This record gives sequence, C-alpha cells and structure tokens, in this order.
Amino acid sequence: MSATEAALFRLLNKLMGDRYIICPKVALNDLFIILRPNENVHFFNKIFRKHVDFLLCEPDTFTPAFGVEVIRQNSKEGVREADKFMEDLFSDAGLPLVRIPSSEGYDASDVVALFQLAMVKIGKTTPLRVANPMENVPNCPVCGKMMVLRVHREGVEKGRKYYGCIDSPRCTGVAPIS
Repeated sequence: MSATEAALFRLLNKLMGDRYIICPKVALNDLFIILRPNENVHFFNKIFRKHVDFLLCEPDTFTPAFGVEVIRQNSKEGVREADKFMEDLFSDAGLPLVRIPSSEGYDASDVVALFQLAMVKIGKTTPLRVANPMENVPNCPVCGKMMVLRVHREGVEKGRKYYGCIDSPRCTGVAPIS
C-alpha cells in the first residue's frame, strides 16, 4: 500500500470499528460477474487486473457495502474515462463508490461526508438485479464447463449462432440458441 492508502486504511479502521470489515485491494473480477464474457469482451478487459482500493463488507455475511477509491487530483485531466467507468460499474451494481482525494492525512468529518454523498448518489439509481447471472451462459452438456458463443462458418447453418464448449476441440459439446 502507498503511504496515502495506508493513512486512509488506518482512518477507516477507526471510523468503521466493528461495523464493516475492510478489505484492501480487491480485484474487480472477484467482485463483479460479466454476463456472457465472450460477448462482452470490452467490459471484461476493463475490469481484468484492476482493483478497488478498499471494499467495506458486512461482518456477518461479507456482503459488499461500499467501494472506496483513492483518487489523484489532477485539474488538467478532469474526470478520467477509467474513473467514470468505475463509477458507472458500482452504480449499476447498486453499490456506493466513495471517491476520496489523495492526501497525506485525512479528516474524519470529510471522509464521513464523502460516504454520505456516495449513499445519496446511489439512492438515485436502481440496482441491477439478476436472479442467477450464470443462468445466461449454459454449461456444456458433455463435460460441464462453461460454453462460449460461436458462429457456424459453413454448411446449412452458416452464420447462425450457437454455444460451444470452451474446451473445444477436445470437447464437442454444443447447445443451440433458440
């Protein structure tokens, strides 16, 4: 952790006490599931190998409650595209993202105000609810692994989409798309 992240971590521990478990450097792909990853490669690439600085979780269930990002202040750049993507990602998931400007020291009242602001922002959005996101991608009927979207390249079905096993050509499992 950088010195600014460590200072914020100590303050968050003081402020949150037993209310939340604070997890540093949580990978976004551990937190969010990309539906149909082979169709949404653009989004997968945006979260792959990226993290949120801190994730505050409910102590009993480990359910995420807040994401916390330390942001660099650079007036020339304005809002970076990556920062906007993070904001939208958390907002769409119904999870508040607290963006705290980088500093050598943090004032508790300022940090609390930023948490309250994040709650107000998320209160204006409707969280994305999916009963079981893995239902959208079938498992291979032969080996049970995840399937990927494919397109027939020749024959009578040329151009039609279908699901094929991710382990192809070793596994020949297919599932038609109705």
